[in-house]
Amino acid sequence: MGTKTVDETGAEPGTEATGVTEAAEVAQDDRAVVMTKTDAVDETAAEDGEDADDTDADDADAAVADVPAGPTGVGQGAGAVVSAALGLVSLTGSWIGTVAGARQTLVGQLKSSSGSASVAEQIQAVYGDAWQTTALWGGLFALAALVTGVVVLARPAFGSPARPQAPWIKSVSWAGIALGVIGLLLAVLKYTDALLGLPSAG
Repeated sequence: MGTKTVDETGAEPGTEATGVTEAAEVAQDDRAVVMTKTDAVDETAAEDGEDADDTDADDADAAVADVPAGPTGVGQGAGAVVSAALGLVSLTGSWIGTVAGARQTLVGQLKSSSGSASVAEQIQAVYGDAWQTTALWGGLFALAALVTGVVVLARPAFGSPARPQAPWIKSVSWAGIALGVIGLLLAVLKYTDALLGLPSAG
């Protein structure tokens, strides 16, 4: 009678295959859990980044909203340009000054047409009064340029200190003031015959 020996410590082939399959499934499940956790962490980090961006945008909007609304400087720039233009006109002459001088010349000619006036009086009536009229209008334009430039430079003192005056506005305003002073000085000298006075009749 034969005896069949069986290794009690061994495992049958089917049992070993089943164990390997179960171990592989467990490993796959572990990897799936790890990937799920990683995706969850990435999504959380992305949401935190979006929240931070939204917070920064809100803070920027709030900072812009907190800036007080004030003058844009357009009016001051226009005033500075007007001041410089008036000062230039006071030196080069204006249309209204030319017309006023021509009118005064005509008036002087009518006055001297009687023939009773002396030569000095005729020169004064025809030329002197006309030149003084032109100088008067030049002085008015120079004074307007001077006043306008001073007002533009003094405007920031009565406005918002958070908005300083642009450098080009200051430069143009000072140019208008300088031209106004020069034009006013020349007008006074011409009006008083201290500059380019009438020639002597004798």
